[in-house]
Amino acid sequence: MAAPSLVLRPLLIAIVLTSLIAFAADETGQPAPRFRAKTMTGEQFNNASIKGKVVLFEFWTTWCKYCEEEAELVDGIAKEFSDKGLIVLAVDVLEPDQKDTNLAAMYNAQSYPIYVVIDRDGNIAAEQRGAGGETSLRRLLKRAGIETKDEDSDN
Repeated sequence: MAAPSLVLRPLLIAIVLTSLIAFAADETGQPAPRFRAKTMTGEQFNNASIKGKVVLFEFWTTWCKYCEEEAELVDGIAKEFSDKGLIVLAVDVLEPDQKDTNLAAMYNAQSYPIYVVIDRDGNIAAEQRGAGGETSLRRLLKRAGIETKDEDSDN
């Protein structure tokens, strides 16, 4: 299997954080941290540009076997729900060229992957630390208002 960055690049957005401003809280229902991000293709995102969309942040590293195992799953989720307003931003953390990234620290990232879902109003709808499979990711999206099918199955 290819590294997550190769699998996710075409449809998921591997971002490099260029700036991080004030953090409100990492608890469900609280406003998401204010951020400004730039994708590897140059597309820019910030809190204002994601308003009205559901955002799935995936924090991962190249050395994380669980991240690699779930890369294809996250890619499929991104494809399936892109027309329902889902944006997936994959944040590669703990790599030598990512030293300036503070967003992972603000979510207290100590093990990977970590998933954070931001609802259409810009609030944290759900968090998950560690791999959980398809059912778990679908439940996270449902908490942000994206209706999913077959939530009780890992198929």
